[in-house]
Parts: sequence; structure tokens; C-alpha cells
Amino acid sequence: MGWLLVPELPPGGARGRIHGGTAARPETGAGAGWPGTRRARIRRRSCVGWCQFGPTEELPRIKYQKAYRQGLHELPDWRITCFFVGRTHRHLGVAGIALAGGLAEIARLGGGSVESYPEDTSDRKVSGSFLHNGTVAMFERHGFTRSHQIGKRRWVVSRLIP
Repeated sequence: MGWLLVPELPPGGARGRIHGGTAARPETGAGAGWPGTRRARIRRRSCVGWCQFGPTEELPRIKYQKAYRQGLHELPDWRITCFFVGRTHRHLGVAGIALAGGLAEIARLGGGSVESYPEDTSDRKVSGSFLHNGTVAMFERHGFTRSHQIGKRRWVVSRLIP
């Protein structure tokens, strides 16, 4: 399992760019917290958000299992399962930056099929505090496509990372 952390934002917000370039440095092994896990570490004063990702076997639990399995052809290599963005940094592009960083780290680790389970918010406003898996629109901006619906507004989205 890995975590990609987003450091403090530059004045004016993120909008696709982190101040100072690369946001995180991955670590592996026992020094990362748990043997064999991956995480990203920031050497800044604070973290404004993060994205959780990992191989499917390390992140086996997702909501809506019954509906998920009905449309399942094969398990993905990777899952992106959770986002957090601090309350004062929402709607500034932090989750998108964390997603881009997570995808870059997945590519560095060998790539493969990536899946996530975001919410479709196109027809209504939703508080950012309830969007733990991000939005379908954010994932589609990063090249993901919808596979099948697993909840009233929840979708499986996927992408292949070379």
C-alpha cells in the first residue's frame, strides 16, 4: 500500500502544479512503516492532502462487493482507494495532484491495470468531506474510463498504466 502526500500549496492554489516540483519521495521496506509497503514522504511543514494506492491484494476491501463482482472480468493490478484533502484546501485541485502523483508512482513501480471507485457528482453538489474516492470527472480527466456502476452514483473506473 502506498500514500502520495501533497505538500503545502503555493499562493493561489494548485491548479495542476505543485510549488517546487516533485512532491514526494517513495520509501520501501521496514523503514516505511510496515515491511514491504510503500509510502511517499514530504519534507515540508504540512500536508494538505493524500491519495492511498496499492496492489489489489494489499487493498482487498471495497464497498458494494456484490455489484462489483457481477461486472468483474479480472482483478486489477492496482487500486486507488481513498483521498483526503484538508478542509481549507478543497476545490483547489489537490486531489487531482495526488492522483497524478499516485499514477506516476504506479508507473515507476511497473504499471499495469489501475482501478478506482469514485462518485458521479455531475447532477448535484456534494460536500468534499464525503468524496473519499474522488469524483468520476476527476478520474476521467486523468484518462480513466467507466467500466460499470456499483452503487446509485458509484462507478468502477479503470486505466492501463504502461
